[in-house]
Amino acid sequence: MRAAVLHEIGQDKLEVLDDVEAVGFGPGKVRIRVRATGLCHSDVSAMNGVLPQPAPFVPGHEGAGEIIDVGDGVDGLAVGQRVLVCWLPACGACPACKRGQTQLCLAGFMNAGTPNFKRPGGDVFGFAGTGTFTEEVVVDAGCAVPIPDDVPFDIAALIGCGVTTGLGSAINTADVAAGSSVAVIGCGGVGISAIQGARLKGAAQIVAVDPVASRREAALRFGATEAVAPDGLGDAKQRLTAGEGFDYVFEVVGRSATARTAYETTRRGGTLVVVGAGAMDDFLQLNMFELFFDEKRILPSMYGGGDVLASYERAIALWRAGRIDLASLITHRVPLAGINEALEQMRTGAALRTCIEI
Repeated sequence: MRAAVLHEIGQDKLEVLDDVEAVGFGPGKVRIRVRATGLCHSDVSAMNGVLPQPAPFVPGHEGAGEIIDVGDGVDGLAVGQRVLVCWLPACGACPACKRGQTQLCLAGFMNAGTPNFKRPGGDVFGFAGTGTFTEEVVVDAGCAVPIPDDVPFDIAALIGCGVTTGLGSAINTADVAAGSSVAVIGCGGVGISAIQGARLKGAAQIVAVDPVASRREAALRFGATEAVAPDGLGDAKQRLTAGEGFDYVFEVVGRSATARTAYETTRRGGTLVVVGAGAMDDFLQLNMFELFFDEKRILPSMYGGGDVLASYERAIALWRAGRIDLASLITHRVPLAGINEALEQMRTGAALRTCIEI
């Protein structure tokens, strides 16, 4: 079967091969025919080594498709069922799950060290234990979440990561207060979803911050009240908050420099929400006096900061009701053979989300 493979960490292009085989099928597993998958910035971060991932590997974790085989002992799933791929399934038994913090369950991460694929030359891993830039993938049954028949595969794929992460950061993690002021730094698919979440929660002012003009224009269509380039954020802070700072600032880039800017843009007593996934050797510096004196809350948001299955259901309900726009997040579509075109669209900022149709 075909799959897009990164041979070595640091390479900037994928090779689409037709000699890849999905492996590991057996009890507790399902085989999924992937129909659509989104290109998430985390895929690029894994390719360049910002996020740890063994290679060679098949990127992709934001996917949807249909089940074509079910292993022994799997209940509630059947051949032909339409599913989205959950890259961080909850085991239900670990301390995090028992506390109700299922987004912190580590069971899914354990799969990242087990090869999902093989080629004549050896094993191939799947990113985050999945790897959806492929025609078929074998995953734990918990990674296959049924979706209603009225949800298209491309919409379901986005809900599998970017939408859930962005919406959840505003709704679950920050719990944005009605009438508040918000700034969102980084307006790709996740940042736009955070903007939609803040709008749903009733934020009065939502400032979108991004260096790419087309993304700023898009942010206004999705609910931002103002959109500025990074060098305009200081002026927006002065004009809109009299220099005090925003009630909530979302960092959706994953870099210490932008996190520091976000901290400085947050008012005293306000909330900085860290949504972007950054590198282990990129350190955010805060002095102990400002940390104490400013009393700013710093809230990381892992996968939207809440129960992912409930978050999926909420996103579908909001989409059905017309309260969030998911179709317009997909600005580009390419076949699997055009995966490197999709990578370029992300790196240049041309795309909010590119859907790879398989």
